Amino acid sequence: MNTVTSSLQRWPVRQPAVFLALAAAVWWGIYQALAPASEALVAALPVDRASHLGGALQFFLYDTPKVLMLLTGVVFVMGMVNSYFTPERTRALLAGRSEGVANVMAASLGIVTPFCSCSAVPLFIGFVQAGVPLGVTFSFLISAPMVNEVALTLLFGMFGWKVALLYLGLGLSVAIVAGWVIGRLKMQAYLEDWVQDMPKTSAQFEDAGTTLADRVQAGFAAVREIVGKVWPYILGGIALGALIHGYVPEDFMASFMGKEAWWSVPLAVLMGVPMYTNAAGVIPIVQALLAKGAALGTVLAFMMSVIALSLPEMIILRKVLKLRLMATFVGVVATGILLVGFVFNAVL
Repeated sequence: MNTVTSSLQRWPVRQPAVFLALAAAVWWGIYQALAPASEALVAALPVDRASHLGGALQFFLYDTPKVLMLLTGVVFVMGMVNSYFTPERTRALLAGRSEGVANVMAASLGIVTPFCSCSAVPLFIGFVQAGVPLGVTFSFLISAPMVNEVALTLLFGMFGWKVALLYLGLGLSVAIVAGWVIGRLKMQAYLEDWVQDMPKTSAQFEDAGTTLADRVQAGFAAVREIVGKVWPYILGGIALGALIHGYVPEDFMASFMGKEAWWSVPLAVLMGVPMYTNAAGVIPIVQALLAKGAALGTVLAFMMSVIALSLPEMIILRKVLKLRLMATFVGVVATGILLVGFVFNAVL
């Protein structure tokens, strides 16, 4: 029995291409069965499907496996991709480049790199030591948590490619412009003194000749690391979204998160800052808010503020930024998010 178990565990590494093909087929088959399965489960319960409870249960039973499957699939694939983008490689790609093009490059790298707000301080220090310009560093640090593969995949799965592409463009624009503005302000003197005094290091990396089997193992490791950490936030977000979906009256959110209320976008940003979650946890809430009449621009501003301006990240970054630079960072990013909300409420 142990021999069979051990053989099954080694099979993805011995035949990685076959494993990937079969895993993709099985994943797709299960994903297609989620909607009818959730309806069948609710029908089997002593609950009226048309009731508030029935609607909330169907939302929860469908979105929970859907989000977890999307998250597991994309994290596995991006774990393989991320094996190309180690912190050393990322620093080497950005070091020594001028601002402008480098801001675009940094924000784009943020999409495919597995760094979140909890990695902010060590990444920030590493970039500064490697000579990466301050504004370019901020473009990366804004993009990495806000425009990551998890957010884009979940948005695609729940709202379609148009909303996902819209969010991609908005997030990259905020990251690029905010980083460029901070770079133009020449605020290196407002790094904490101990960060400025750190010795400079060379930004080099070595290609270790990673094989496909190694990248499959990296995908498994990413699933264990990321999904293992965020699943409680996912369940919490879906549960809250289910309550909103089932019990909040139609168009209720339009009264204070709709287009007509000019203050809805600033309020959404303020509401998002103290929340501690990530894209996987906030997107189910976004889905429910939109269904209840909230405006797309307002909801996007709320989502961006939760991910890019969360209070825990600000506390972490305060260790390396003086108050003036911290305030500038928050002000520039918040302004970009507010513009996103107002513009899309006006045109959509």
